[in-house]
Amino acid sequence: MNATSEKILLVINDPDVTDLVGRQALQPLGYQVKAVTDVNSAILQAVQLTPDLVIADLNLPGLSGKDLLVAFNSQGMQVPVIVLARQGEENDVIQAFRLGASDYLLSPVREAELVTAVERALKQVRDRRDRQRLDQQLKDTNQELKQRLHELTTIFAIGKAVISVTDQQVLFDKIVESMVDVAEADYGWLLLRHERSRTFLLTAHHNLPETWSRKMGQTLDDGISSLVGLSGESLAINGEPLKRFKVASLGHSAVVVPVKVQQEVIGLLVTVRKADRPVEKGTQSLLEAIADYASISLVNAHLFRALEDAAEQARSGEQKSLSQLEEIRQAVEADILPVTYPIDLLLTGKMGALTSEQEQALKTTQAALQKVLQRVISQRSDEAGKTPNTE
Repeated sequence: MNATSEKILLVINDPDVTDLVGRQALQPLGYQVKAVTDVNSAILQAVQLTPDLVIADLNLPGLSGKDLLVAFNSQGMQVPVIVLARQGEENDVIQAFRLGASDYLLSPVREAELVTAVERALKQVRDRRDRQRLDQQLKDTNQELKQRLHELTTIFAIGKAVISVTDQQVLFDKIVESMVDVAEADYGWLLLRHERSRTFLLTAHHNLPETWSRKMGQTLDDGISSLVGLSGESLAINGEPLKRFKVASLGHSAVVVPVKVQQEVIGLLVTVRKADRPVEKGTQSLLEAIADYASISLVNAHLFRALEDAAEQARSGEQKSLSQLEEIRQAVEADILPVTYPIDLLLTGKMGALTSEQEQALKTTQAALQKVLQRVISQRSDEAGKTPNTE
């Protein structure tokens, strides 16, 4: 802290001593000095001014400097106090130290000794504040790391679900629940485009009120999703601008993320917060990653159905041509490999900077996953192309 921003409260009844300490010694050094003459005024000023240091005479009319220390202790005020004493008042000084005084000066006060004592006391204040600031930074960093870990765990869980959950409705429910969790939202829902009508239908939701949730399988007009359906770009909105949309009846902050396949919007993910708190850029990026997974799950479901149809035709004697099977294999490869999306996301740097060791470990894991997935894809393509056994 700069000296010009440090405040010192003088509690001295002698105007000559006040002038010496305040005007002559401390103010030229840039300190902000406030002077009072009694304990009651000192307590009021201490509350209003929140001084960094108090210099108090032990001998004051009415309540003494020791009474001031007692009052500070009772109020839990952690402000250092330098007491001014006279020769022969050693016992009073000892009592003042027991009550929490940080230092003392004997009258007549020498300017050099005063400045040294003030600097010594304020250095302790600065050091304590630095420790408190570092402690707070550490707590904030730990909290951020916990949040990042939670978000990544959620993303990995969705990736695992995409390749392991066969019931698509269960998968959609999990995606919406994870989306609400990541966004720290109160409501969330997924709208998917109907192939024939080209309208978006409510397919899954989390915590929607009954008047909204009973629209399952039907068109849900929230007043905002249609804009994203047309633009294909994520939209985050909160506060006054949101009030013009129907979704404002649920909360004061919303974000809509498109689910796209080959740049075509096939679905919409929507989250709403009751609080008027904008969605952070990092959170929006995570929601877009979840939307990518929703897209992968939809494409994979379509491709797996194509593979099953091909295998069924092969078992019934209708051979798929090698070129057709190769097309299926390439399509599956192109759309299943994004199960490594969390690793890809980390490597882009969007989730924060990586050390060279972390980057190398992720790249090694990415390469290993790609080999395993390629082997699985090849096996499935081979199985789909086999002719039925006629022996």
